[in-house]
This record gives sequence, C-alpha cells and structure tokens, in this order.
Amino acid sequence: MTATSAPRRRATPPARRRSAGQGRQARAAWLLSLPFLLLFVVFMAWPVIQSVFLAFTDATRRDLRTPFAVDFVALENFVQALGDERFRKAAANTFYFVLVGLPLTLIVALAAAVALDKGIGRLRGFFRLGFYAPVITSIVAVAVVWRFLLHPQYGLVNEVLSWVGIAGPNWLGSTTWAMHSLIAMAVWRNFGTAMIIFLAGLQGVPASLQEAAALDGANAWQRFWSITLPQLRPTILFISVTTMIGYLQFFEEPFVMTDRGGPLDSTLSASLFTYEQFSFGNYGYAAAISYLIFVVIAAVTVLQFRLLRERD
Repeated sequence: MTATSAPRRRATPPARRRSAGQGRQARAAWLLSLPFLLLFVVFMAWPVIQSVFLAFTDATRRDLRTPFAVDFVALENFVQALGDERFRKAAANTFYFVLVGLPLTLIVALAAAVALDKGIGRLRGFFRLGFYAPVITSIVAVAVVWRFLLHPQYGLVNEVLSWVGIAGPNWLGSTTWAMHSLIAMAVWRNFGTAMIIFLAGLQGVPASLQEAAALDGANAWQRFWSITLPQLRPTILFISVTTMIGYLQFFEEPFVMTDRGGPLDSTLSASLFTYEQFSFGNYGYAAAISYLIFVVIAAVTVLQFRLLRERD
C-alpha cells in the first residue's frame, strides 16, 4: 500500500502579502494617531466649526444657557461690521500699521543681516544675540518698557531729546505720534527674526556670481541690487508673509501701551476691536469680524505669493 502524500499548501501571492502588511500598518498608524485626532477634533476642529456657526447667528452673552435658541441672521453680522464706523477705523489703522511697519521691518532686518554677514567681523555672535533678544522677550514686558521709555515727562526718549533742546511730544497720548510709536516698537522687536532668516539666505547666494560680477566691474551696490537681492526673493517672500500675518493681528501693543486703542481710537486695531466685542458679549458679531480678518489675511497672502514668486 502506498501512502498518499499530503496536499500541498498553496503559497500566498507576494502582492496579497504586501497588501495585508500594508493594511496592518495602516490600522496601527490610525490607532497610534487616535489620541491626537481626538484632541484635534475636540479642541481645534469643533471650536472652528462652532465659530463659523456663530458668525451667522445673533448669539450674545444672554444665550449661553440656551445656545441652540439663537436665531440665524445670515450675512447680517458681516454687513453690520462693514458699516460700523469704529470697525472701519480699526481696519484702516491695521492696514496703516502693516503698510508702514512691514517695509521698515524688512529694510532694517536686511541691513542688519548684510552688516553681520559682511561688515562686522568681531563680536558677530554678540550682535546676533543682541538683535534677536527682543524676539524671545515677552511682548507684554516689551510694551511696558516702551511705555515707560515714551512717557512724556519721565521717559528716557524725551529726556535725551531735551539734551539737544528738543521738547519731545506726548508720544502715546497724541493722535499724530501714537501709531508711529507702536510701529517703531514693533519693528524693533520683530526685525531680529527676519534678520536671522536673511542671514541664512545670504549665505546661500553663490560666491561665484559675486566674483564674476566683480570681475566685470560691478561695484558693491550693483552686485547687491542685481545679484544678491534677486537671489533672496524666496527669503523675502517667506519673511513678508509671516511678518504680515503677525502685523495684521497686532493686539498687545495698543492693548498695553495706549490703553486699548487710544487716544480717540487712533491705535485701535481690528483684533483689539474683535476682543472688545467678545468682552461685550456680542459673540456672533465678534465671530463675523474674526472671519473678515481671516479673509483679508488669506487674500493678502495670495497677493504676496503672486508678486514675489520666482519667475523663469
């Protein structure tokens, strides 16, 4: 009698094994990311969805106990904001802050970066730390210090001006000088970040291009304008976008330095106006203003990408 041989097991195709392995990896990945996803949905996604819903309702402080009893008002909050004279004043102040502060920040930061890259040999690390120190300092602490520096009677700025016979103005109490004082403080505090990024960009400019231009007779300014600056276009774009987003949301400066946007709302910002509306309990109106600011930031960012993007 011959023993019958056991049936041979069919080998699993390699493609099926790979598919099963990828499925197990995908399930493991989702399982490991589940805590983050839960936290993101509960504390990020859901509040954003709720804020969008609030922007189209008449929700106020009185509706906290009955949040589902609010009325849907469609675009009424947005129309009210665009017709609010005080909000238009805050928006104009914010745009002025950006239009003046952003170019100044870029110019000062680029000048400091060029000086540190080429002009300053000794103590370069000391100057880098000194220029960057305001960035890592609390904005509230910086604003308080500047408020004392700009005090009309006891401030250091007016004291120094008096040494040369100049009577300094009431910097933070004047509708003419208050906004410019905030811009000066913002530029002083923020140019350190842009300077560090510009330094990285300058070190990426090929030295061979500079040498070739010098051999052709180009002076230092011509080399900077025709070679260095075009090579820094991506760096300028990044710094411009990030700085602009921060400046469009400036809040702490007027809140601390000018007593919430004074004098006569000359330093009132759009973010500070939104904060006030939340404080007053106008939640739907405040949410609508927040999304108006978001739309403006997105539009200006797209415009900057179109203007500063690299061209063939």
